[in-house]
Amino acid sequence: MKRFCSIMLAVVLIVSLLAGCGTPQEPSASNANGNQSQDKKLSVYTSFYPMYDFASKIGGDKIDAVNMVPAGTEPHEWEPTAADIAGLEEASVFIYNGAGMEHWVEDVLESIQNDSLIAVEASKGLTLLEGHHDDEEEHSEEEEHSDEDEHSHGKFDPHVWLDPMNAKAEMESIKNSFIQADPDNKDYYEANYTKYAGEFDALDKEFRDAITSLPNKDIIVAHQAFGYLCSAYGLNQVPVEGLAPDSEPDPARVAEIIEFAKEHDVKVIFFEELVSPKVAEVIASAIGAKTDVLSPVEALSDEQMENGDDYFTVMRHNLEALKAALK
Repeated sequence: MKRFCSIMLAVVLIVSLLAGCGTPQEPSASNANGNQSQDKKLSVYTSFYPMYDFASKIGGDKIDAVNMVPAGTEPHEWEPTAADIAGLEEASVFIYNGAGMEHWVEDVLESIQNDSLIAVEASKGLTLLEGHHDDEEEHSEEEEHSDEDEHSHGKFDPHVWLDPMNAKAEMESIKNSFIQADPDNKDYYEANYTKYAGEFDALDKEFRDAITSLPNKDIIVAHQAFGYLCSAYGLNQVPVEGLAPDSEPDPARVAEIIEFAKEHDVKVIFFEELVSPKVAEVIASAIGAKTDVLSPVEALSDEQMENGDDYFTVMRHNLEALKAALK
């Protein structure tokens, strides 16, 4: 956080100096009424991949979207650079997940001087699951996401988008923000939302139809990212570690997981593509199981981006992995 504060101080000074100089500025993309001009696209910044993907699907060719977290980067401990913050000073819309996912967002929003920026906390209004590090219970306790807990930084599980119905609601919030910033293109944003809302409904049905018939319901995962997916489809998440993906489990916890896997005939230990599979491999080796990837869809690799993968394709890969593991 000291490094972050130093960056913030430097950015504020730079912005102040630029504001006082005589360098000509580009015309604003919005007019005095907040309407987007005909020849300028809406400048949109997003905090990490799911927000970027949802924004790009709604905004299409009407926006210029910037994903702040680089491809292949684990977003939990990421912090914005000076260039990111300078970009937010010129942006029209900033979209972030909230629920404690972006630990830096409150400080950034308080520091920037872009009074016209529309900041969208996409998870606002959703029912959140409490985050637990021991996760002894089959499902986490649910609580309403209110103004009092919107910056709780760790109290809640932030991975709401792994339930397609939550992702659909987040996309609707993004759509509404684009209409607020650019009302002239309201019909365009509404049409895109209607299209993808149908895709979320179809994805939800695929999960329900496939998982209902599976004989096993226990999944062992590297970290506690899949509570919303499990709650939506009747699965039992057994995490090796809590919400922090890079923490190291103690030997007692590993022993508990091995014993659970033996008792419940778990055939696959899941890990995430951006986190070391070492612990998953140790557990799998101890019980004669396999390992496989279950993606929290937090970031896509360069290869996935080049292949045209998105939220929907990765979630369907997840479904295929679950079907193979739980049959």
